[in-house]
Amino acid sequence: MKYLFRLVVILLCLSVSLGAQIPETINSGLNSWATRLEDKGVRVSAGIWDIQTGTFLEGHQETRPLIPASTTKAVATYALLKSLKPEATIETEILGDFDGDFTVNSDLVFVGSGDPFLVSERLWMMVQELKEKGIRRIRGSLVFDQTAFDSQKYNPDWAGTSRDTMPVIQPFSVNFNREGSRLVTDANKLARLTLTKIFKDNGIDILDDSRAKSPTRKLLTLTSPPLRELVASINKFSNNFMIEMLVKRWGDGQWPAGIKKIQSFYSTQLKLLPSQISIADGSGLSKNNRLSAKTLGTILRTAWFDFEVGPEYISSLKIEGGEPFKLRRKDPELARRLRVKSGYLNNTRSLTGYLQLKNGDIRVFAVILNGPSDDEDLWDQIERWADQ
Repeated sequence: MKYLFRLVVILLCLSVSLGAQIPETINSGLNSWATRLEDKGVRVSAGIWDIQTGTFLEGHQETRPLIPASTTKAVATYALLKSLKPEATIETEILGDFDGDFTVNSDLVFVGSGDPFLVSERLWMMVQELKEKGIRRIRGSLVFDQTAFDSQKYNPDWAGTSRDTMPVIQPFSVNFNREGSRLVTDANKLARLTLTKIFKDNGIDILDDSRAKSPTRKLLTLTSPPLRELVASINKFSNNFMIEMLVKRWGDGQWPAGIKKIQSFYSTQLKLLPSQISIADGSGLSKNNRLSAKTLGTILRTAWFDFEVGPEYISSLKIEGGEPFKLRRKDPELARRLRVKSGYLNNTRSLTGYLQLKNGDIRVFAVILNGPSDDEDLWDQIERWADQ
């Protein structure tokens, strides 16, 4: 009996010892990858979860909050889609006094309301509508009402971010406040130059008569594309201007109010604390933003099972091998198996999304690197997960 007892004790100890080694064996590839990065001064937050059960499979400092860069857009766009619904639109009113005599006998006023997709093609169609009404002259000037937003054109938390990525945010802004590839600082000037040319090309004269009065009537309403299309443009092209316009509009013209609504949404819907959604903008330009791999994974897994807006959200992400443009990493083995939102800032790389394994199983994952890393550092781990 004494020897049987000793045998049982030995077997139990061996079982515990082997059991403790199993996770280390499974996790060894990730551990060596993370250790190598940490040794060269890169902070890591990474994790992967089974999409069906939510089971945490492996990770490194998955709850560590780091600068997420543009993966912040994945957080902001889901909150917007769920709260405002995919079919939501934004209306821009055009005011002008027109009595059918070919002339708008007032200024033509464009009342900005935060439509982020006022591109030349849509403005051209708007001018066509005015022309079909019989308008051939505008006695006054083109006037842009920017009062829907406060006077803060740049988010104050963008300090230290390169100027070539920081757009001016005003409620009536055309062509993403870009002239070609160059960002402009005067939204009204760009809007006036763009619209004046479109009016001229369509045979409508702008007389700029200073005696013309302010209009008293609505002449036309310009309706934006639905939110689902706006979100697709934001996530696929990582459009900083568009998401900041939507966040500020949601906050009734103020960034802090828009950010608070995002945090309140996640607090109510997913029980995530403001400290877990620690963001100052919607684009990820701010280096004061902090998110963890676990927070990103939680949000994306929730979206996967959200019948109401999940399909629109998932389709807004970049598809490896399935877009007219390619991700920075070109791996034919991942074609059509990866849907992601990526993020890049100086000394920051991040990637979050959905991965289909070769056996068809789906995983949700997130990786954030803060420090002197390169694309290989980020993708090495993604490809290792994909090969499992």
